[in-house]
Amino acid sequence: MNLYTHKDSNIRKTWLLLGLFFVLIIGLGFLFSRAYNTPEILYFAVGLSLFMNGLSYWYSDKIALSMSGAKPIKREDNLYLYRMVENLCITAGLPLPKLYIIESSQINAFATGRNPKNASIAVTRGAIDKLQNEELEGVLAHELSHIGNRDILVMSIVVVLAGVIAILADWFLRMSFFAGDDDNRGGILILIIGLVAAILAPLAATLVQLAVSRKREFLADASGALLTRYPEGLAKALEKIGLDQVPMRTAHNATAHLFISNPFKGRSKHNWLTRLFMTHPPVQERIRILRGIKI
Repeated sequence: MNLYTHKDSNIRKTWLLLGLFFVLIIGLGFLFSRAYNTPEILYFAVGLSLFMNGLSYWYSDKIALSMSGAKPIKREDNLYLYRMVENLCITAGLPLPKLYIIESSQINAFATGRNPKNASIAVTRGAIDKLQNEELEGVLAHELSHIGNRDILVMSIVVVLAGVIAILADWFLRMSFFAGDDDNRGGILILIIGLVAAILAPLAATLVQLAVSRKREFLADASGALLTRYPEGLAKALEKIGLDQVPMRTAHNATAHLFISNPFKGRSKHNWLTRLFMTHPPVQERIRILRGIKI
């Protein structure tokens, strides 16, 4: 897959995610409305689907930034960071994104937004303070590559949809206990739906995050290395990130897949089951691939 087919694939994934969410919520609303013989439930499901899809598309980036505690900064607040991003944007042919700071000493960063014209990059204080020039440049090039590769929209939408799935799972489970007598077939149906949703929804949300996370990290690493013409800069940054065990207070499961590295430090294990559900590929594997790139 090249960069152009990757961009097209991400656009298709975005519309597929929105469409599946729309169908899922309306389908569940239909089942509940039939079981309760209350058509208003279906109307509510349709309205909720339209509202959440619109919210995901237009405001998912703002939600992700807010959940991460990111604060906007101006050019005069950090001229060093702004100039570095400006130089990379000129090289990449991208408009300058809005810049944000996360007041955490952990080394991390993420990009979000609907498209390159409405993109934002959030960088932790730890990344600015602890990384050398070429290392920070490598991290920023990685995030700009997410913007250029059109990763950011599908990544940001997942933040909202994964959260909504978790909320609805709890809602369906609670509704199932008020479904009526066990002899009532509708009540039994709702109970089954509620239990299945409560069990499978968190797993589904995790799998959706995995589907948009691992491959795009490898591609953004490679694209970022090509942008700076110095793969070793990002490789060294990833080495420091791998050794960094500082926790991030504002880390959330819904936004973890956005970051260049898993923000939940100290939780990464190396058994096969944990690796299966990791939102990021192993840092050492990423470093190995970067050091194998010949420019």
